[in-house]
Amino acid sequence: MKIIAVIGAGTMGNGIAHTFAQNGFTVKLIDVSEKSLEKGMATIASNLDRMVTKGTITEKDKHKTIGNIITYTDIKDGVVGTDLVIEAATENVALKLQIFKQLSDICDYNVILATNTSSISITQIAAQVMHPERVIGMHFMNPVPIMKLVEIIRGYSTSHEVTKIIMDLSVKLGKTPTEVNDYPGFVANRILMPMINESIETLYNGVAGVSEIDTVMKLGMAHPMGPLQLADFIGLDVCLSILNVLYDGFKNPKYAPCPLLINMVMAGKLGVKSGEGFYDYRENKKAEKVSKQFLK
Repeated sequence: MKIIAVIGAGTMGNGIAHTFAQNGFTVKLIDVSEKSLEKGMATIASNLDRMVTKGTITEKDKHKTIGNIITYTDIKDGVVGTDLVIEAATENVALKLQIFKQLSDICDYNVILATNTSSISITQIAAQVMHPERVIGMHFMNPVPIMKLVEIIRGYSTSHEVTKIIMDLSVKLGKTPTEVNDYPGFVANRILMPMINESIETLYNGVAGVSEIDTVMKLGMAHPMGPLQLADFIGLDVCLSILNVLYDGFKNPKYAPCPLLINMVMAGKLGVKSGEGFYDYRENKKAEKVSKQFLK
């Protein structure tokens, strides 16, 4: 594989594009919004600058990485001539199904189609595609250039050959691929999201404040980041979407999202991406910022 298309220039998409480009692949980064593409490329450049400052890469490596990425606003133009397409759009079932139906119509049958979904059924997505054996889950962790894990999820029809190709490809990227089965949330989010949800419930019930809950988990459980800060980093809207997928998939009350999370998302308090969530990120502030109106 030499040419990779990545659909979506957001946090995950630009991170995936960065990682492939840094490892010598030609990357076609696709997004319907020119503004999103500009922002995504700016993020990649900023992250590469940070790596140059740390001495991880050279200035030459930085320019070579950026030079390996071509941007497109038209999906049809972007996927032409690619060996692998990785969808990294918003965690929305309808949107992903629409994208894969479109990919099925425009991509050659031998192009592998991967999704970076963190919770949605690979089998459901593959049902939109001719030759569903070529559809696979490739769930990167955030931040993609740093985190080693890639969850590789086989759908019901995913072939052994495609699975091996993607496992080997992940190793070439310096990642540690781990194969898991196609159930809601897979492994990472089936375990992580209930913990985050319970942390929000703990805040909602007045057991402790934001920094206190995060401090207990960081110092008591050796987590590098507290669950509420991590939720802000992931995006509270993404957390809510994943919990809804888990709840719909298992019909188990333990996956029901906390009312506080629902209210914050409805109010547009989405975490780092909106500048405000459980913490205030405006002007680089790190103070607690959960308004009393969201709590009991």
